[in-house]
Amino acid sequence: MDPYINEWLNLIIRFAHVITGIAWIGASFYFVWLDNHLETPPKWKEDKGIGGDLWAIHGGGFYEVAKYKLAPPKMPTTLHWFKWEAYTTWLTGFLLLSLMFYVGADSYLIDKRVADLTQFQAIGIGVGSIVLGVGSYELLVRTKLREHGIVLGLILILIATALSYGLTHVFSARGAYMHMGAIIGTIMAGNVFFGIMPSQRALVKAVEEGTTPDPAYGLNAKLRSTHNTYTTLPIIFIMISNHYPMTYAHSANWLVLIAIILITAAVRQYFVLRHFGKQKPLVLVGSVVATVILAFVIAPASTELTAEQKQQTVNTSQVQKIIEQRCSSCHSVTPTDDVFTIAPAGIVFSDEASIIRLAPRIQARVVDSKDMPFMNKTHMTDEERTTLAIWLANTSRQ
Repeated sequence: MDPYINEWLNLIIRFAHVITGIAWIGASFYFVWLDNHLETPPKWKEDKGIGGDLWAIHGGGFYEVAKYKLAPPKMPTTLHWFKWEAYTTWLTGFLLLSLMFYVGADSYLIDKRVADLTQFQAIGIGVGSIVLGVGSYELLVRTKLREHGIVLGLILILIATALSYGLTHVFSARGAYMHMGAIIGTIMAGNVFFGIMPSQRALVKAVEEGTTPDPAYGLNAKLRSTHNTYTTLPIIFIMISNHYPMTYAHSANWLVLIAIILITAAVRQYFVLRHFGKQKPLVLVGSVVATVILAFVIAPASTELTAEQKQQTVNTSQVQKIIEQRCSSCHSVTPTDDVFTIAPAGIVFSDEASIIRLAPRIQARVVDSKDMPFMNKTHMTDEERTTLAIWLANTSRQ
């Protein structure tokens, strides 16, 4: 595919994915907040079957919201459904995954240092992992385990850990993280399709037929909606994780991912409890402390030079040659890379001055974390990284 066309498709689909995702997550957050802030209504409302109500002010006006215990005695003329936000977010997400990691498998998904896969093998494993992850969830949530939240949660974490480990050992780190996001996102959309919408349709049908709605439908929808609540922050992190290699470039990246999923879910738990009027600041403080500990544990170790290496001298022309051979295919005014037709993040090594100016970034990304060049597609050697480290050490002493 022409790189220019690919960039435009990426932009359009990503933009649509972000917008629909905001609509879905915003609606989800609002309704969780709303449900948790309902108060006991006055007697005359209870007699009408209303189980909770709430007053709010927004945009210069007052709003009165009421929720029925089961359903109204008669269907209103206009009933608003919330489903297309979820479906459109999933659809645009899958299109984006396909464009970047399936059409562009050789560039983003397959890392020969991890596993030597063909494009079709990588796609098969990717789609298979999504089917396996979603299928496992659907199987478990339809059993009696749904009544035992803690046990179900522990089992799902174990499955997620196994999937995270497996994916990071066959795909590039970025590709593995995105597939975990695809699994979680598909579970969330599946909760809407398989659980929430059927329950809502059953409630509407019962009202139209004048029968008493089965409370089990509402409970099923509530359970799946709750699950979606706790996976919202983890999936938002995964959506932006590609920009933060310190998380996915670690040797134990699969464990880092699970740790961040747990931390972000705990943050969501704090706000859910707060909606109920329960102040549990230790949950939030614990999440912050855990994040700080994680950042400390996974921090890349500074490259240590031997006494002999410290005595060596590397001039900028040597460094410039390495940069030209290993970095300039992407980071130049006119990139020659088949994927990056514009310098990523606007980083351009145009001359000696630009290399010196960007020395801290070279230290962090090329020497310490070693996540650049991208998937080492230009085959930078350890000796070249050491040469850069010696030059950076000499530069810092000047």
